[in-house]
Formats: sequence, C-alpha cells, structure tokens
Amino acid sequence: MADIEQLTSLDPKKISKDEFVTLLSAFTEAANDGTQLDLSAMPPQDFARIISRASKEQIDAVMAVPTLRGPILDEVFRRMEVHFRTERAGATRAVVHFRLINGDDFDRYQVRIEDSTCAITKNGENEPRATVTLAPLEFLKLATGNASAPVLFMTGKLKVKGDLGFAAGFMSLFDIPKA
Repeated sequence: MADIEQLTSLDPKKISKDEFVTLLSAFTEAANDGTQLDLSAMPPQDFARIISRASKEQIDAVMAVPTLRGPILDEVFRRMEVHFRTERAGATRAVVHFRLINGDDFDRYQVRIEDSTCAITKNGENEPRATVTLAPLEFLKLATGNASAPVLFMTGKLKVKGDLGFAAGFMSLFDIPKA
C-alpha cells in the first residue's frame, strides 16, 4: 500500500513513465475513503520537486489518465486560493479562464479575484479579462515555479486572449512553491 511519504520521497528520474503512472494510480486506489488521490497532504515544495524532476513523457502519461488528471489539476487550482497574496491584489477585480488542452477538448477553470479574495471554479462562465490556454505539462511546470510564463508565451506554448498586460502579471498574485 502506498503512502504520502513514498510519494514525497519519489525521484521520477529513477523510474519509467509507466512506473510513475502506476505509483500515482496506487495512491488513488489506496485512498481509504474511496476518493481520489489526496494531494492536499503533500507539501507544495515536494509536489514542485516531483514536477521539476519528472520528464515530459511521465507528466504526459499521468495527464492521459482521467482518474489522475482531474484530481491533480483540481488540487493545483485549489492551492491557488491558498497561495493567493491578498496584499498584492489591492483593488483588482478580474476573472481569468484557464483552458488546459485535453485532446480535442479542454479542462476549464475560472479564477475570480475580487475584494482581495481568490475563488476557483471549474467551468466558470463569468466574462474573463484574459483566457490562458496551455497544455497540462506547461501549466504544472508554471504552477510549481519550474517554467517561465514569458518563455512559454514566446515559444507558443502559452496563449493569451484578452488583456495581455494583466495576464503577464497575474502569477505575481500568488506565492509559487519552489522545489
């Protein structure tokens, strides 16, 4: 049976992509209450370290498994609320939509900043100030401090529709965990 200590001590560089998927799947199956993988028990720095050491193939393989993809993305967005820096938000009122490429479709998340708070919803329908589109690999790298938004934008891996200036400074509203 897998536990959170095994996952936090994991070095993806020492295992194959199939072993990586199998290990994460074991955590999903081992959840004692029948829910999905509980990443909330993992310190953000450990998650950032795992993402920094995982290969593109490993992350893509995990994101191809719906029972892993959903819980991982949900937890990363949930943590955005926790890592929101209210002192930087000031009077900012904005909605940002994230579209994470999922084959021919997208996983959609809405980030709403208002009254110095940050609220995340799936498939939100408020009018966005900016819409950010990218692959889950790039999103996970960005959210864990393992990629630069300007570099992703310049290489075409991150696309922005709407207020580009606001989108460029958006990530500064969060404490990004570092590995």
